[in-house]
Amino acid sequence: MIITGKYPNLRLRRSRKFAWSRRLVQENNLSVNDLILPIFLTEGKNKKIPIRSMPGVFRYSVNNLGFIVDKAIKRKIPMIALFPYTNQKLKDSFGSESLNENNLVCQAIKYVKNKYKNKIGIMCDVALDPYTTHGHDGLLKKNEIVNDETIEILVKQALLQAKMGCDVIAPSDMMDGRIKKIRQKLDKENLQDVQILSYAVKFASNFYGPFRDAVGSKGALKGDKKTYQMDFRNFHESLREVSTDIKEGADMIIVKPGMPYLDIIRSIKDKFKIPVIAYQVSGEYSLIKNGINKNIIDEKSIIESLYSFKRAGANAIITYFADSINLDLLD
Repeated sequence: MIITGKYPNLRLRRSRKFAWSRRLVQENNLSVNDLILPIFLTEGKNKKIPIRSMPGVFRYSVNNLGFIVDKAIKRKIPMIALFPYTNQKLKDSFGSESLNENNLVCQAIKYVKNKYKNKIGIMCDVALDPYTTHGHDGLLKKNEIVNDETIEILVKQALLQAKMGCDVIAPSDMMDGRIKKIRQKLDKENLQDVQILSYAVKFASNFYGPFRDAVGSKGALKGDKKTYQMDFRNFHESLREVSTDIKEGADMIIVKPGMPYLDIIRSIKDKFKIPVIAYQVSGEYSLIKNGINKNIIDEKSIIESLYSFKRAGANAIITYFADSINLDLLD
């Protein structure tokens, strides 16, 4: 129950009059500690390739990662997330390149760990879509994504990334039961300290287009992902997904996309008290960035969008703005 007085005895504007008083009663704070920076990888040497659909975002060759990781460490960003743009020649229907010890993600993990040790954390997706000719997150048989056979490959992919030095394994595939299988395998291999950040709540969203362009799966995708990613019309289903993944061993969970699902973030945080990560996805980023570039909205809208995640209860935010935003834009 909220107990309050009445005007004129109560004037809520009094606490808003000065910057110092607004700071004093501020309910949520945002800092670099709340940010995770996604980085796209490409093959070759000395490359920094702009992504057409995501202004200000680039793909980096592994030997050029120092440019962006140095910047992230200087800004004191806690963790980066690695995503590969796989050469079409290396793709097949099974996503075999995901198990190659010399694939882009493995190269990048080794590069960052060798150069920076534990100055910054590394998160890696576990899914097959960057590696398959059909663009799906799992194995496709008779026009159906098969669950259990996909998990067998995902477990191997997660183990490979962990052995290379990945700190946080992030299964984004949405197969049933994969958290349990991955946790069991990591523990058996004496990798019990590797964290699992589950994409427990990943909707079959229309906001993923620029990302699929960035990793090269957009044109390849056959059909849609509605048989394994969640229906965006559903609410309680997300709570069931989170409950299941917690029981199976997830340390943290992701809600993806972010801003259209603030109600989901708040409900999960209140019910489960588990660390919740919001993913401000590529479509959200591009809408805001293009609006700023066209002078339709102000740059401060970036900060406002990130605060919406904190207000909803998110512990951290995966955002393509992480390495460029000015957190002093708002008092």
